[in-house]
Amino acid sequence: MMISRESLPDTGSTLYSRILENIDRAVIAFDQEGGITLFNPAAEALMERSSRQMAGQHYEALFKDQETLLYLVKVALNESRSITDDEGLYLHRANASPLPVNAYAAPIYTNRGDQDGAVMIIRDLSRIKELEGTLRRADRLSILGTLAAGLAHEIKNPLGGIKGAAQLLAMELPEENSLLDYTQIMVKEVDRINFIIEELMELGNPRTPEFAEVDLAKILDDIVLLQREAARNQNTKFTLRFDPSIPPVRGDESLLIRLFLNLIKNAREAIAHDGEVTIETRIASSYHMTGPGRRSSPMVDITIRDTGCGIAAEEMERIFTPYFTTKIKGSGLGLAISQKIIEDHNGLLKVESTPDEGTTMTVSLPLRR
Repeated sequence: MMISRESLPDTGSTLYSRILENIDRAVIAFDQEGGITLFNPAAEALMERSSRQMAGQHYEALFKDQETLLYLVKVALNESRSITDDEGLYLHRANASPLPVNAYAAPIYTNRGDQDGAVMIIRDLSRIKELEGTLRRADRLSILGTLAAGLAHEIKNPLGGIKGAAQLLAMELPEENSLLDYTQIMVKEVDRINFIIEELMELGNPRTPEFAEVDLAKILDDIVLLQREAARNQNTKFTLRFDPSIPPVRGDESLLIRLFLNLIKNAREAIAHDGEVTIETRIASSYHMTGPGRRSSPMVDITIRDTGCGIAAEEMERIFTPYFTTKIKGSGLGLAISQKIIEDHNGLLKVESTPDEGTTMTVSLPLRR
């Protein structure tokens, strides 16, 4: 029997319908033969199929090659018992990457106590997993940053002496002396190490953000203007798609400039030639909790997408680790510092990448604090 709004009790049919239409979990109901009788909007979004398309289809067609989900429905239908699975369960979809989910299935009974099918509820855990990853990285960065900042102070003073000695030696050597080239290399390398030390010290002892209203479109425009100039020999196209309805966000303007300069610069440098960097802003479609104990907040998503070399799967977990870099020249601290800035703004960072196709980085920032 097809479950419809008309078949719901008169006393609560409108309320039940509104709940099913607005809940952020996929709700799918089956008759006793396994045919789909209900497919709410969250299920449509999660499964990338319409309720009209799925009406009457057997659950085995919906969950083809999804052994765990098939098992949950079978238990609810054939053994008349409830069952949950939230241990490493992933939902595989045809046109998208697998999603971490948990799932619950239970039998449905009539008022007389006869079983009349089953219901499955599936929850998308991707945002929760992102938040957990952010918190793990933040803890790791806090420890590493404190240790590194202490070491940086010890290294910085001797480096000043080395640079000064190299410069004095260069002044004493005649121009034709071959050792002059080595003194220039020494000075250049000392400057490079000093730059890394400055980043280390910032990572370990970041300044307290000073929050004020920040116009995201303006700072992104300014950054892209500079990057267009830097990329003029690469034939790299920059495309901007800004939602004009987005209000100013509360943030530290100088830190946000550094964050987006780093991400956009990375996107540009990932392209050897003839590529495109797309920067897009939009209001997120749902509210998100930005940390333990914090209330859900409306978010703005800033997406930076490039058509560059992409990141290998085995490197994805390491890109936020201090000192890890895939660049020939780089300190390996840029993304670690970017992650710290996002954390200080109660935001989230999501990274998606396909080798030889490109990388998409999405920064989510709360619209209120």
